[in-house]
Amino acid sequence: LPSPRLNMPGLNDLAEYIGVREEDFPPYVSRNLPIDRDQPLFEFDHNRCILCELCIRACKKEIGEPGAIDFSPREGRMMVGPFPSPSLKENGCRFCGLCVEVCPTGALNDRDGGWVDHSRPQAPCTQACPAGIDVPRYVWLIGQRRFDEAAAVIREEVTFPRVLGRVCPHPCEEKCQRAGLTESIAIAALKRAAADQNVIWDQNSHAVVATGKSVAIVGSGPCGLTAGYYLSRQGHSVTVLEEMPEPGGMMQMCIPSYRLPRHVLAQEIEEVKRAGVLIKTGTKVASVGKLLQQGYDAVLVATGAHRSLKLGIEGESDPGVINGVAFLKDVSFGKMPHIEGQIAVVGGGNVAIDSARVALRMGARKITILYRRSRAEMPADVEQVEAALEEGIEIRFLTTPVRIIRKGDYLQVECVQMKLGEKDASGRQRPIPIEGSEYVLEFDSLIAAIGETVETSFIGEDDYLQVSSRGLIAVDNSGVTTHMPGVYAAGDVVSGPSTVVEAIAMGKKASVVIDKYLGGSGDIRGRRVEVAGPGLRAEKVDGFADLNRVAMPRVPVAQRMAVSSNGDFPEVELGFTGDMAAKEANRCLQCQLRFGISPIVSMPAEKEY
Repeated sequence: LPSPRLNMPGLNDLAEYIGVREEDFPPYVSRNLPIDRDQPLFEFDHNRCILCELCIRACKKEIGEPGAIDFSPREGRMMVGPFPSPSLKENGCRFCGLCVEVCPTGALNDRDGGWVDHSRPQAPCTQACPAGIDVPRYVWLIGQRRFDEAAAVIREEVTFPRVLGRVCPHPCEEKCQRAGLTESIAIAALKRAAADQNVIWDQNSHAVVATGKSVAIVGSGPCGLTAGYYLSRQGHSVTVLEEMPEPGGMMQMCIPSYRLPRHVLAQEIEEVKRAGVLIKTGTKVASVGKLLQQGYDAVLVATGAHRSLKLGIEGESDPGVINGVAFLKDVSFGKMPHIEGQIAVVGGGNVAIDSARVALRMGARKITILYRRSRAEMPADVEQVEAALEEGIEIRFLTTPVRIIRKGDYLQVECVQMKLGEKDASGRQRPIPIEGSEYVLEFDSLIAAIGETVETSFIGEDDYLQVSSRGLIAVDNSGVTTHMPGVYAAGDVVSGPSTVVEAIAMGKKASVVIDKYLGGSGDIRGRRVEVAGPGLRAEKVDGFADLNRVAMPRVPVAQRMAVSSNGDFPEVELGFTGDMAAKEANRCLQCQLRFGISPIVSMPAEKEY
């Protein structure tokens, strides 16, 4: 057979059933016809084409007459390919992939192996989302200006859509097929555009039946609040215990208000409370075992990772060396720390970038970030790095401090130049010091933000939770069950530092396991609003392939530095208008349409011959 696409169990069974033998057919011989690899996303191997017209019919069904491909005379014979222009782009192709999906021989294929996995019938953006949000469905709804329904689709899977629309690192966009044409779809910005609207997501919600079971959750970050939200919806009584004066975990403490306004976070937390979750702030837990003794049927530990790692160098105990997380926490809670002069920030993650941008807003004259790898390895969100550079913050790459010396009112920071070596466990190239490259920089203060570790102060003397060498709580294959009966753990305290969307996903997983432990079904999701998605058709749009990403409107740099009396900053990204959101959403290829084609049915159903 000319294509492994035909080498399917169902087809093989059918061939065996009717007596067709492989030796009855001559071996496939290439006709030495051209292979078109000049098209975006797809390639045409004319040697495999049997002129069955399935691709042509699929294309015409999707974008109407005329399609982007058809019969055309080439090389002295009739072939199937882009028509009338030899370019799919110029023919109005929507690049959905329906033609590839229906091709029985492999004449049409996705470039570079493609992304389609029929065992996971989801678009690549949804596959990449830790929370499993149905991205194509809500993007399509936004394109139809059905913002309430789009928000309902997002709410099916996440508890903090307004937050995620602002701070999610959007791994979905990295897998977006649109990037093979121009730029990926602005999926996070579209999530914000829908979530900021008044939503109807709970119009079909029903009063839950109380189970009589109670759960204590230690920590009110995105993981803990997500688990509490879903467990409360299952009818369990949920109490969240938070040591800090405000709930929200790292969302509250460490994400500055220029990225995540406090009123937005407050709205999201209010939705969790409306679901029946009781949040007790200013409550420190000294032992999880005592919570069980108090009558809780289950305990979830979701304390996060908000203790800054030490630099591990001489002089870091100097008063001029500031803890990055503590610095952001002070600003968040209105303590307004005194910052001036030239400030060094050590690190390359979001906490480092946020510390630098906050210090600039708090009055620093000049900010220099010291990062030991190159920009390509920087774990901070690309948008945040670009914003920092736009605001005049300097980044010295391949630089690491090795000693801090107090000289009067200043800190002399001895640095060494680095080079990149082999990849380490993180998948990034390991930074290696260059011998003899030492030099000294002078600063007024230094903010250390090289990473965070987990909080384990909740473990009492009588608790027998197992902790790994990394300080993480050990769990079984479920990902949340500890070695202490009735006690579960999720989020950063199990995985190490993660993103908000990853924490939400882990909170959902924890709620499933705990619900089953308490006698429930574990079915936490439940669609509240029935929303139809796109059919197997998309409108033809002139110049569709070349449509550029809609730019996010931002506050000018000169207006970003204002600070309110409580330490709040103006939000930098202003969000899409309805028109902008619809325009951006309509750039989507809707490449999940190919999963709408009925799969090949294996015949016969049973081998009885």
